[in-house]
Amino acid sequence: MTEELELTGQASDGGGEEVVLTPAELIGRLEQAWMNEKFAPELLESKPEIVECVMEQLDHMEENLKRVKKEDLKVSIHRMEMERIRYVLSSYLRCRLVKIEKFFPHVLEKERTRPEGEPSRLSPEEFAFAKEYMIHTEAYLRNVALKHMPPNLQKVDLLRTVPKPDLDSYVFLRVKERQENILVEPEADEQKDYVIDLEEGSQHLIRYKTIAPLVASGAVQLI
Repeated sequence: MTEELELTGQASDGGGEEVVLTPAELIGRLEQAWMNEKFAPELLESKPEIVECVMEQLDHMEENLKRVKKEDLKVSIHRMEMERIRYVLSSYLRCRLVKIEKFFPHVLEKERTRPEGEPSRLSPEEFAFAKEYMIHTEAYLRNVALKHMPPNLQKVDLLRTVPKPDLDSYVFLRVKERQENILVEPEADEQKDYVIDLEEGSQHLIRYKTIAPLVASGAVQLI
């Protein structure tokens, strides 16, 4: 895997942006998205361009291996690496689906109220899955329970009944880019807000909502 790949992403101004990555850099992007998704309490921005590029690269690697002699040691090594990449990719997608199922009303509401130009947190396939999941959940509740209740209790507000992601939970992170003047909210009412600097390479345990924008920008990595 030595050739370079074009990754089409979303620029900060909402326009398209093409970034040329080596296969190793592409897998690094996938692993970063996987770790962030795994440890963040909320559903993060969708990365369909990374998923698509990784799947294309796996297909390309598979084709290359067909042209190599089976007894060549490189075949076994490359197949092990392919299986590792497939595991990371499937774990990343599975983690996102778990969050969609757990927080589906809030995920769909955030998508509905998303400002124009802001990146979507759902891929088209995930959006269709979330809508279908909500339809089936509402139908199940209606058929199993709600229709047997008094008329005034036959409606349920899923936004109020389904728990929201806990943005006050604490996460471990590693700083990739130095950050200054990060405002930290106090843990007790009698305490005051305070400001900290995050040095590159340092590791911290901190409330997620404090550093959520830094996770989105890639300035920090959840670990």
